Amino acid sequence: MIAFDFSGRRAVITGGSRGLGRGVAERLRDAGAAVTVWDLDPVPLAGIASHAVDVTRADQIAAAVAEAAAGGGIDILVTAAGYAGSRQPMEAVAEAEWRTVLDVTLTGVFQVCRQVVPLMRQAGRGRIVTVASLAAKEGKAGLAAYAAATAGIVAFTKSLGRELAETDIRVNCVTPAAIDTEFLRVLPPAAIAAVAARSPMKRLGTVAEFAELVAWLCSDACSYSTGAVFDVSGGQATA
Repeated sequence: MIAFDFSGRRAVITGGSRGLGRGVAERLRDAGAAVTVWDLDPVPLAGIASHAVDVTRADQIAAAVAEAAAGGGIDILVTAAGYAGSRQPMEAVAEAEWRTVLDVTLTGVFQVCRQVVPLMRQAGRGRIVTVASLAAKEGKAGLAAYAAATAGIVAFTKSLGRELAETDIRVNCVTPAAIDTEFLRVLPPAAIAAVAARSPMKRLGTVAEFAELVAWLCSDACSYSTGAVFDVSGGQATA
């Protein structure tokens, strides 16, 4: 583990109460950052502040941003909130379900970034890490809406990275494959083993491995990478 020092930095993690988002929140906290989680249903986490924020609601985001601005701003933003929807054939997906997946997973990233970037511009620096999925690159049978939404995150990140390239705001994306979280553990053991077998490393990734990459992307060490996409897939993705 690299000894990052985020002392004096203020970080916001959307969807940070559980899973990958929680892992990132705890990693940044342990490295000295003042971390706040924005989550639809926040849970208490030691040493981490939390606010109930629906990333599809611009008014709730605005209230949270105003509070952050009053507290000194936002130096780091990690967008980990998402909704995959239920696995089903594309033609069986209701339009309302399609819109919900895109609203939470893709439009939520836009809504949050649209309101946080001005704070970072004012401060003259910042780090933004968006969390997509390997499904953005490979597609996902039965989860077409989620694959489309995460592919949108990749394109959005590349575009925003270009827009902000002449500032000291870096914007990058992480596309994880199967990571060992509580969400994956609801599957039967045989299904989990099959998922792990798809990785050339023949195992699942860990939350700690994912969070370590995100921590680097949030650090000053990440100075010449922006608009980039980083896989956490054990070699499953090579393009």
